[in-house]
Amino acid sequence: MSRLNTIFFEQLNGDLKRREYALPHLIVDAQALEQNLQYVTTQLRDAKQLQPRIVVKSLACLELLKIISQKLSTQRFMVFHLPQLLPILESFSGADILFGKPMPVSLVKYFYNENHHWQSSNIQWLVDSHERLLEYLDIAKLFALRLKINIEIDVGLHRGGVNTKSSLKQMLGVIQEHTEYLEFTGLMGYDAHVTKLPSIIKKSEDAYQESQQIYQAYISIIQNDFSKLWRDDLCLNGGGSPSFSFHVKHSVCNDLSFGSMLLKPSDFDGDTLSVLQPALWIATPVLKVLPHTQLPGLPFLNKLPHAYKALFVYGGYWMADYIYPKGIRPHVLYGRSTNQEMVNVPKNTEIEVDDFVFLRPTQSEAIIPQFSKLYCYQNRHFEAWESFRE
Repeated sequence: MSRLNTIFFEQLNGDLKRREYALPHLIVDAQALEQNLQYVTTQLRDAKQLQPRIVVKSLACLELLKIISQKLSTQRFMVFHLPQLLPILESFSGADILFGKPMPVSLVKYFYNENHHWQSSNIQWLVDSHERLLEYLDIAKLFALRLKINIEIDVGLHRGGVNTKSSLKQMLGVIQEHTEYLEFTGLMGYDAHVTKLPSIIKKSEDAYQESQQIYQAYISIIQNDFSKLWRDDLCLNGGGSPSFSFHVKHSVCNDLSFGSMLLKPSDFDGDTLSVLQPALWIATPVLKVLPHTQLPGLPFLNKLPHAYKALFVYGGYWMADYIYPKGIRPHVLYGRSTNQEMVNVPKNTEIEVDDFVFLRPTQSEAIIPQFSKLYCYQNRHFEAWESFRE
């Protein structure tokens, strides 16, 4: 985490104050992002069978997605939120879309009702059950479409999806019987549990190998029992940022999804992603500086020695951790606030009203939609990018 240093934040504070636009900012550090992209490009170069797929929800800003798409030479995207689908289709002429979760059938119907000119677009709809597949079949018949169907499989996360061989065979049978309306395009197996399980339960390496064995078993069913549906270019999607480093070493998949790790919010700290740099920050101005915390109803505490100043900042209570100045933290008794959050800093901290304090988001997908703009910080300057607010 070489960018987490006093010089960087002091410089950023000074540059923000010169902008004279003292609102909370969501900042993308262009240098750290570039370093992360270089690392990913190098890793993918050695894993030639894997095609990268960019997760839109984690990088929900069109300009950011364009930069990443160009750097990684891909227009494969994973979409989780229907309103984010059209901006991708409209901005990338070769967009290859895979949904990362099943969409309610009413939303699929709504999409095709409202967007007739996108009926032939390259969209793989994710289906997790026989019942949902039949609903999608009805949609295909209603609009006289041939829907691309990718089947969600459970490779150990246990968040739904096909979890028995018989279930997969039943769904593949439906597709094979209705090829005029349904096109089988592949499988999706998300394996975020691989690095999240405590090692006392199962080591990450063992959990990954187990998930790969499950995935391969489902691939074998297609090859052996539904050979007419098998193609070498099926989308066999897996991964996610937590398991990226495992897949680039060896994977039965040919399509690898990731997103958050390129900005590296703190939920993605860990050994497997340790080489990546944090690239996303919240900066918010200080509104008030008090010599110490004063708790309502407890005036006698004011007479005690105080080791911390009290700051009130613009906004607060984001899914983020206060990171600078050193030692900054919310007060455990005063309570959190989304309007004027009170935080403490060590008494000797040099900080004034209108200075900025900095937070590191725990997630990118939760934070980006809360800000209308991302500010790309590069060479001491800021470029404003519109985010996806919906």
